[in-house]
Amino acid sequence: MDHSQPYTEAYLKSILNSVKTIAMVGASPDKTKFSYGVLRVLNETGYDMIPVNPRPGLKEIRGMRVYPALSAIDRPVDMVEVFRRSEDFMDITKEAISIGAKVLWGQIGVIDFDAAKLAEEAGLQVVMNRCPKIELFRPFWKPKLHLGI
Repeated sequence: MDHSQPYTEAYLKSILNSVKTIAMVGASPDKTKFSYGVLRVLNETGYDMIPVNPRPGLKEIRGMRVYPALSAIDRPVDMVEVFRRSEDFMDITKEAISIGAKVLWGQIGVIDFDAAKLAEEAGLQVVMNRCPKIELFRPFWKPKLHLGI
């Protein structure tokens, strides 16, 4: 897949309709952080969210158990969502492959074409530089350009 081109609505919709369990690498307990809001909305939408954050002493976020690494998760994961720097994406990709994830999703600003290629070669679907929270609600806020201001 050419990740330099926009993803089709059908591609994103098929992913968001098929996944049930999402491990969020870089989840934050700080309510002012974007990852916290995305975690909250995805959880409230019905996804089984698994926060991943190696911070010592961090045991839960919003009542959800926090895991220090993808490898520590004790149940199957459909999608790994990455809220880390692009430089970290390759290592997280390798972990996502090793746990048998089906989808690798890089949050807005998270882009690594080599990591995407590795993931796809391992059979994962890949999205980069997009937010699943935004994509979930996209059909509802398409502009109505015929309306006056």
